[in-house]
Amino acid sequence: MSGKKEASNSTLRLSKLMSERGLCSRREADEYIAKGLVRVNGEIVKELGTKVTPDVRISLEAEALKKQKKLVTIIVNKPIGYVSGQPEPGYEPAIRLINDRNQFGQQKRILQRGDLQGLAVIGRLDIDSQGLLLFSQDGRLAKKIIGENSEIEKEYIVRVHYLGPEGRLPDSKLKLLNHGLSIEGQALLPAKVEWINEDQLRFILKEGKKRQIRKMCEQVGLQVKGLKRVRIGKLALGKLPEGRWRFIEEDEEI
Repeated sequence: MSGKKEASNSTLRLSKLMSERGLCSRREADEYIAKGLVRVNGEIVKELGTKVTPDVRISLEAEALKKQKKLVTIIVNKPIGYVSGQPEPGYEPAIRLINDRNQFGQQKRILQRGDLQGLAVIGRLDIDSQGLLLFSQDGRLAKKIIGENSEIEKEYIVRVHYLGPEGRLPDSKLKLLNHGLSIEGQALLPAKVEWINEDQLRFILKEGKKRQIRKMCEQVGLQVKGLKRVRIGKLALGKLPEGRWRFIEEDEEI
C-alpha cells in the first residue's frame, strides 16, 4: 500500500478495488475511507486516493457495516410517460412517485426524508415503457444488477405486431431474438425469448443496453406496442399497482 507516493503499474485506487469487489460503490468507499472505517491488511486507512495492490485484504469497520444495513431500496411500478432518470422538459421523473400518498401495503416502515438522499435508479426503463423500476442507496446492489459481469435476469412482457409478409414471425427470426443479433456492431448476449400468446413475447435478458428490446424487435420486423418489466432477479413486480411503490424488505432476495 502507498499513500502520496507515486504508485506502480500494479496498484490501483483503494476505492476502485472496493467497488470491484462489491464491498460498496466508489462514492461510498471514499466516504468510509475519509471516516476511518476501512482497514487494509488490518490497518485503518484514512487518506483518499490511497493506492493498493489487487491482493490486499480489505475489511469494513462495524459502523460502516451497520450503515449498509440501513440503506434503502425501493420498487416502483412505473407508468408510461415518466422518465427513469433526470427529468426531461414536459415529463416527470419516476422518483417523484415515491411519496407518502403512493406507498403500497401495510409496511412497518414509513418514508423518511433521509430515504430519498442518494437514491439512484438501477436499470432504467425508457419513457414509453412501464413496470418494475428499482431505486436504491446501495451501490453494491447496483453493481450486482447492472454491473459489467452481472448474471441477474431481467424479465419483460412485450406486446408486438409483426410487419413482415409472412403474417407471423418466422421461427428463424425468433431464434435470432434468442441469439444472433447485435446492436451498433456489438453482439448481444444470449437471451430467452418465447411466445406467451399470439401477440405477446416474454424476454429474459442478462444485459440492458439502451432501448435494447425495441432495437432487437425492429431488426426482425416486429413493432413494439407495449413493454413492461415484471421481474429483476428473484424480485417480481407482483401485485404492486401502477404508480405505487414499496420498500424492499430485508428478507427479500434479488
